[in-house]
Parts: sequence; structure tokens; C-alpha cells
Amino acid sequence: MSGATAAQSREIARLRLAAQRLVGEGLPDAASAVRHMSAMQGQDLPGAMTSVALRVDGRSRQDVVDAMNAGGIVRTWPMRGTLHLIPAEDLGWILSLTGERTLRATARNRELRGVDDALVDRARMTAFEALAERGALSRDELMALWTEAGVMSDGGQGYRLLFTLAVGGDVCFGPFEDGGQRIVAVADWIRTTPLPDPDEALAQWVLRYFRSHGPATVRDFAWWTKLPLSAIRAAVAEAADGLEAWAVGGTEYLMAPETPELLAGAGRAAGGTLLLPGFDEFLLGYGERGAALPDEHAGKVVPGNNGMFRGTVVSGGRVVGTWKRKGSGRAVRIDAEPFTSFAKAVATALPRRFAALP
Repeated sequence: MSGATAAQSREIARLRLAAQRLVGEGLPDAASAVRHMSAMQGQDLPGAMTSVALRVDGRSRQDVVDAMNAGGIVRTWPMRGTLHLIPAEDLGWILSLTGERTLRATARNRELRGVDDALVDRARMTAFEALAERGALSRDELMALWTEAGVMSDGGQGYRLLFTLAVGGDVCFGPFEDGGQRIVAVADWIRTTPLPDPDEALAQWVLRYFRSHGPATVRDFAWWTKLPLSAIRAAVAEAADGLEAWAVGGTEYLMAPETPELLAGAGRAAGGTLLLPGFDEFLLGYGERGAALPDEHAGKVVPGNNGMFRGTVVSGGRVVGTWKRKGSGRAVRIDAEPFTSFAKAVATALPRRFAALP
């Protein structure tokens, strides 16, 4: 990290572990964990469920399923054109801040797929009619309906239609059935609440981000949300009384005042070994990841910069290698690859950490 000493980088990474509740005090349940984080990247659904469970005292993936089935957590495209898990009650105001920007940014993709406003309207009407009758649909069922109705001609067009309806706040992924998430109508699945004033909403989002992801920078939040820096800076000024600033190498980092206390309460766990899924917020929650992931090893986590993140081995807040599952059934085991070599304590901890994964 530019301007930060090695010791400062380690401290930033460990403080983030505590703020994200990966060490020390966990959250009481899955819905609370997602609410604390505001949003958690979710295109890899099994990995996202593990990421949530790692932040919960009970460390149960079933708790995540139960929260989705109860309507506490939904999965959709709230920002960056990427699937995330978010609290259901926050969907409306988050999309009020990000939705139009996301649709503008993806307009060319819709054009290339022949998705215009008229086609989106037809897709919406067909989806709503089926959802009113059935309550929920699998993705395959919705695509089949659109094909039969002559709405879509191929899977790429179907994806763009689903994405557009989701970003527009019409549908989202909600409960599980037969091992997969079902698509529901937002108006039927989520209790409607008045939308806050946009400035107030952004100030609250700023506060929640830095409390769950701090120490982080304003540019980290801007990368995370893709919202304009000018609006974010105004929101940071509004939320400043609830945050603590820390200057590191000429850069201002923001966090909750209690984050150092949370780290102290984590004790030795903050210096221990963790196994995280590939798209965990510990890396994906920041535009600048150098505090946890040395720049020279970034390509080993995202080979070829293809957007597919490998699971990470974390020691003392620093990513020191990658891991994956190998085998199946009772023969499943961890296959871990160090950046250089694993310290003895890390190598010894890996099988135990793998066995303890939610």
C-alpha cells in the first residue's frame, strides 16, 4: 500500500478482520450479519452463504437459508452489476441510489442483446402474471416462460431481461426450493417502507460501510458502490460524528470508534489462520486490497485477472495462499497452495480450519 508501512498495513488488515466480525465477537444470526455488512458479494451462492455463516456465532449455513426463506435476506444486483446478498428491507433505498446509474452503465449491453424498453415491459408483464399465479419461479422456469411467450430468443437476452427487472426493483431472488433460489416479485415478497431522503440514505450507507469494513477510504466506498465521489464526500461529512479518522501515509482511513476495541477483544484469533471463500468481502469490499493481499501475489488469487477469485488462506490478516476443496464425500480434503511457503503454525492449522468451515 502506497504510503503505509508494513506494520500499518498489518494493523489495517487486522482491524478489518474485527470490523467484519471474522474474528472476535460474531453476530447473532445471518440476517444481522448481512445487515451489519450492508451487502455481501453473492454470485457464488455457496461461497456467499459460507461468508455469512463465518460472521455468525452459530456458524450455520442453515441459518442463512432460513433467513432467505423468511424474507430477511435477498439476492440481487444492487451495485457494480454484481450479485450481492442484502437485507430485504434495504433493497428499495439501495436501488434508489444505484439503480439508474447501473442501468445507464449497462445500456450498451442491452442494446447489443436487442433488449429495448418494449421488450422489458413484455418481460415484466409475463413474469408478474406467472408470479401472481405461482408465487415464485426458478430461473429456468422464468426463462422457459419468456421463450414460450416469444419474449426472449436466447439465454443471453434472458439474463439481460432478468438483470434489468431486478435492478429496476421488480424482482429478486428470495426463498430456496429444491436446492435453488426462487425468483419472487419484490412488491409481494418485501414489505414496503417509505424511502428515506437520498442524502440521508447515502449518509447512513456510508456509516454502515465504514463501521463494517473500516479502516477504509472514501475511494474504497466509491469503488464498492460506483457512486460519485462528490456525493460520497458530502455523505461522509454528514456521518463524521459516528466515525473515527486515521491518517496513514497521507491517506485518511475511516472506521467505527469501537473497531480497535473489537480487535483487542479478538485476542490471539486476529493473528491466527482463516480460510475464506473466494468472493469474501475481506477482499472484495475494497478497491485497494494491498493491506491484506500483497500486490505481487494478487494474480495468484485472480489468475489471469479473469474476475474469478480463489479461496484465500489468511494468517494474521494477510493473505498467504489459496485453497480449494479436493475429493468428495468422506474423502473431501483441503488443497492449499502457499504464495511462498506456509509457516509451520499455518500448515498445522489448515486441516482444522477446513474441518470447521460452516
